[in-house]
Amino acid sequence: MTTIDPKPAEPATASETGPVTSAAYRAWVLFILVVVYTFNFIDRQITGILAVPIKADLNLADWQLSLMGGMAFALFYTFLGIPIAMFADRTSRTWIMTIALSVWSLMTAVCGLAQNFWHLFFARLGVGVGEAGGVAPAYSLISDYFPPHQRARALSIYSFGIPIGSALGIILGGILTDIIGWRAAFIIVGLAGLAIAPIFRLTMREPVRGQYDSKDADRSPAKLSAVFALLRSKGSFWTLAFGAASSSMMGYGLIFWLPSFFVRSFGEQLPEFMGFLPGFLLPADPTPISYAAYFYGTILFFGGMIGIWLGGALADRFGGNNKGAYALIPAWAFVATIPFFLVGVLVDNLTFVFISFVCLQALSLVWLGPVLTAFQHLVGPNMRATASAIFLFINNLIGIGLGNFIIGLISDGLRDRFGDESLRYAILSGFGFYVLAAVLLFITAPKLKRDWVG
Repeated sequence: MTTIDPKPAEPATASETGPVTSAAYRAWVLFILVVVYTFNFIDRQITGILAVPIKADLNLADWQLSLMGGMAFALFYTFLGIPIAMFADRTSRTWIMTIALSVWSLMTAVCGLAQNFWHLFFARLGVGVGEAGGVAPAYSLISDYFPPHQRARALSIYSFGIPIGSALGIILGGILTDIIGWRAAFIIVGLAGLAIAPIFRLTMREPVRGQYDSKDADRSPAKLSAVFALLRSKGSFWTLAFGAASSSMMGYGLIFWLPSFFVRSFGEQLPEFMGFLPGFLLPADPTPISYAAYFYGTILFFGGMIGIWLGGALADRFGGNNKGAYALIPAWAFVATIPFFLVGVLVDNLTFVFISFVCLQALSLVWLGPVLTAFQHLVGPNMRATASAIFLFINNLIGIGLGNFIIGLISDGLRDRFGDESLRYAILSGFGFYVLAAVLLFITAPKLKRDWVG
C-alpha cells in the first residue's frame, strides 16, 4: 500500500496503547482497514451473484430476493450503527471492529446452512448486526491517523474496499457456485473473514483521539442529544446525507440486480464475449453465472477504483481553498452518469454495455472521498463516529433497504409484459435518483464553508 507523505513536518504521534506511529505503520493501518472493508463488501454483495442459484433452489420471487439482499441486511445494520458508534466515541474502536468482523463473518457462513427464505432472511439480519460496527469506527480511526489535508485521499483509499470487495464477492460467488454450490460459497468467504479478525486485533493500535484537531477542540464524549442538536444547525449535513442516500439507492440496487440482469438478458452472449478468459479461471463446465461474475466483477473493480481515487484526489486538490468543492465534485459526477446509464441499460451490444457501466461505476463513486471527508469536518473529534453512524443510518436504510426492494418490486410488476427483460426496465426506472443526488449536492455546496469545523 502506498503511503501518503505529509506536507508539513509532523509531531511524533503516540497511540493510546502503543509506541510512536510512523509513516510505515500508518500505511499498514490503511492496508488492514482496506482488507477488513473488503471482507465487509464481499459478505455484503456476494448475494448479488448468488441470487440466481438461490432463486432457483429456494423457488423465490424477485421481491423476496430483494428483501433478502436489502432490507434483511439493512434493518439491524442501520439501527444498531448509532449506539455502536456512540460506544466507539467512548472506548476502543479497534476492539469494536474486531468483534464486528467476527460476527458478520460467522453469520455469512451461517447463510450457507439456510433451507428456506426465512432461514436466509434471519441469517442476513445477523450479517447486518455485525457490519453495524464495521464502518463508522473506521472513519473515526482514519481521521485520527491522518491530518486534514490528507483525509480525502486516505478515506478514498479506505473506500477501495468497496470495489475490491464487491468485485471479489461477485467473482468468487459466481465461480464457487458453479464448482461447489451457493451454500459452500457463503461458508468459505465467511470462514476467511473469521481468519482475518485476530490479525486485525493484534496489529491495529488505538490512536490518540483528535490528535490532528485544534487544541481547544472538545474531546469529551458527547451525548446523542448533543450530536443531534449540533447537526440540526448544519443544513449541509442533511443535504449531503440524503444526496448520498439517493445515489446509494441505485448504487446498491445495481450491485444486487445487475448480475441477474446480465444473466437474463445477455446469457447467450456472455460466453463468447468473455471467451478470452484462460481455462484455469473457469469451472470445468461454466454456466452464464461464471461469465457474468467476471464481466460485472471487472466493471466493479476498474470503474470503482478509478472513480474513488479520482474523487479523493480532486477533493484534496481543490477543497483546501473552496470547501464547496467537496459537494460540487460529486454533484457534477452524478450529472455525468446519466448518458452512460441510459446507454448501458438500453443497448444490446455487450461492448457498449461494458464501457458504459465502467464509466457509470467510476462516476457514481466519485462522491465517497469528498463527502466522507466533509462529514468528518462538520463535527468535532468527540462526535465523529456517532455523526458518521447517523449518516450511515440515512444512507443505508434508504440505499440498501429501498434500492434493492423497489427494483425487485417493479421487475415483478413488469414480468407479465416483458418477461426476463422486465429487470432491464426496472433498472432503467431508477436513473432519476442520480439526478436527485446531484441536485441535493449542488444545494449543499454553498453551505459547507459556514458549517466547516477545523
